[in-house]
Amino acid sequence: MKSQDKFMFPQKSKLTQLKISQLGWEILDLKNIDESKSIAIGKWMASNIEKDLSNSKIQINNILPSKSDFAYMLGVSIGTIQNAIRYIEDLGYVESKQCIGTLIKDYKKPSVTIRKLTSKRDLAVEAIKRYILTDGFKVGSQLPSSRTIATIIDYSPNTTRLALEYLATKNIICHRYTNAKDSGWFLMSLDFDVNSNSAVAHSETLVDMVVKDLEAYIVANLKVGDRIPPHSVLSNGLKASVKTVHDALKVLIDKGILLARRGRYGTTVVKIPGNNMNVSLKPETSIFAPAKDTAFYHYEKTQNYIKRMIAQDYEIGDKLPSILELSKKLDLSPNTIRKAFHNLAREGYLVFSRGRYGGTFVIDIPEVESQTFKWIAVNPKYAKEYQNSNEN
Repeated sequence: MKSQDKFMFPQKSKLTQLKISQLGWEILDLKNIDESKSIAIGKWMASNIEKDLSNSKIQINNILPSKSDFAYMLGVSIGTIQNAIRYIEDLGYVESKQCIGTLIKDYKKPSVTIRKLTSKRDLAVEAIKRYILTDGFKVGSQLPSSRTIATIIDYSPNTTRLALEYLATKNIICHRYTNAKDSGWFLMSLDFDVNSNSAVAHSETLVDMVVKDLEAYIVANLKVGDRIPPHSVLSNGLKASVKTVHDALKVLIDKGILLARRGRYGTTVVKIPGNNMNVSLKPETSIFAPAKDTAFYHYEKTQNYIKRMIAQDYEIGDKLPSILELSKKLDLSPNTIRKAFHNLAREGYLVFSRGRYGGTFVIDIPEVESQTFKWIAVNPKYAKEYQNSNEN
């Protein structure tokens, strides 16, 4: 699997990871600052990196200590450290690489681009710029809150906030408050350009790139019915994290190019990219529940149990046991119970309330029906018999 030459793919085993104790940086006083914590920490990091590079205490491509180590040292959240690192990354002091860490760069020279996933924020930056221009904001006027802007540009609140903080580093906007409020943004300058083609090429996400690489790999090496190599093999070949490969495979599954099946059946090719011809699937494939359905099956069983429990033991207005209580009672993870609760809330049976007297309350009694189970797995040798029995 050939990787793209324009990207640098460093090997972590050949790099040196620094420790907090090695750095010896003086702890930053965050009590009396006139800017957000993430910006203050970013400036502190940049200043120390400059100093330590000049006296050769650290080297280019050394890996910074982990975000959790910095967070513990300064007494802030990991999210604040993440934003600080994003800040100095924009200034060219570091570069982040999935599965490796944050590499120290020569901030005086342009560096080779590391293949990474940062462009969602970049796309949001361009969207905010377009919003500012099209809505006719004037210099000095106040922008809506970051959550409102997120709704307008159709990005997540966190991505939008990171985009706003990036624009602040470029002196396009500024923030009135020193804490992390999502309001108080003011326009400082209209002297900026908008990349009209950024959504197509300029800020292509890593998942998009890996999808293209996978499609090229399938065309060159596989045929319909072949299994995709394991995630770890694809990760090494594409120089991307297993999570990125997983997300790229999901895209190809949604496109109908791959079919995911649980267990030893694996993920197989059902259509060659670029080939629009209908493909005749194997018999066992035609009656096999998709992986996302089988993943939901576990939550479906749980929520059906809770439905029966409500119908038998509860009335409208009653409060259900907590997630932790049900987790212990049913011997399931809290996350499974939580997802089942949210599914039932979407169906209109439950409502959530916060505060001292909050909890999960019944607002409608479900009708308990007999359950129809799907195929979770099927042996190919039985598929023909199953198909023939249905035809007869």
